[in-house]
Amino acid sequence: MNLDASYCNIRQRNHRLRRAWLRDLTTLGCFVAAAPLVRANPLRRTKAKIAITLDLEMARNFPRWEDTHWDYEKGNLDKAAKDYSLKAADLVKAHGGRIHFFLVGSALEQADLSWLKKLVADGHPIGNHTYDHVNLLADQPKEIQFKFQRAPWLIAGQTTTEVLYQNIAMARKAIKESLGIENRGFRTPGGFSNGLVGREDLQTMLMDFGFNWVSSKYPMHLNSEPQSPPTEAIIQSILTAQQQAQPFVYPTGLIEIPMSPISDIGAFRNGRWRLESFLEVIQRAVQWTIEQHAVFDFLVHPSCLGIVDPECKAIQLICNQVKQHNDEAELVDLDNIAQTINH
Repeated sequence: MNLDASYCNIRQRNHRLRRAWLRDLTTLGCFVAAAPLVRANPLRRTKAKIAITLDLEMARNFPRWEDTHWDYEKGNLDKAAKDYSLKAADLVKAHGGRIHFFLVGSALEQADLSWLKKLVADGHPIGNHTYDHVNLLADQPKEIQFKFQRAPWLIAGQTTTEVLYQNIAMARKAIKESLGIENRGFRTPGGFSNGLVGREDLQTMLMDFGFNWVSSKYPMHLNSEPQSPPTEAIIQSILTAQQQAQPFVYPTGLIEIPMSPISDIGAFRNGRWRLESFLEVIQRAVQWTIEQHAVFDFLVHPSCLGIVDPECKAIQLICNQVKQHNDEAELVDLDNIAQTINH
């Protein structure tokens, strides 16, 4: 692939599309200077949509706090992470749902992919999480990934945009060729408080790859001091952030499905909570979602949650809540949520 020529063509087409879009808005008298950057979109649904999503990658500080080498080998999933993924998937499937997984493409370099193929065979969707867990909001190459700071020759001569494009493309190809499936959506490594607002270049790049939705927004909220339980004020901050974690559509037409707070990384790395605190907050956040007939996108990592919650208590809790309110809530994947968004 001639990356420069390919991306140049994409940029030219995107510019033409944006000019046409703005021209149409002006013609219709809909374009105003004070227009918001994103359009809120009600969901065509009667039940709350509860999604359980796992990012298939290794996380620093787990299983031991001193473990930081995972920053350089995000896709080198260990046996514990694989076993937990399978266990969690079976649990959710038994409740009539499916887990939406997001895979770091470099994991497909491992010799044994039988565990991933079982997830696929059982109907769990696999989404794109880039090949090396790269930062889409990086301003310069050295900010893209720890791996490229240690080995800059891997991306020598490439612009930041080129590296990001290639990393998404490589993961897309690896998933399709290794597992024989299409990429089921895209999640950015790391969540951004404003998602991809103001980054029409990234939005259109993802759409050109064939993605019609992205999961990139993680609303800001308070957290406790390390090893301190969350106060009621912190819990209320998280519940307030959950109101900001509802799907919407960017002006480009790309759908955003935010990640719901609090993630396992936020709780167990940043806050260093006890599991009981995490379960309480998740229970209250899901309850709010059911009462509001809203969306909840549970964000966790088998390399983290599998260590602090090996018995899958958090996932069981969510499944039980949905079961108890089966006339008001349902377990879904993110494709299902995207299909309910009004454009």
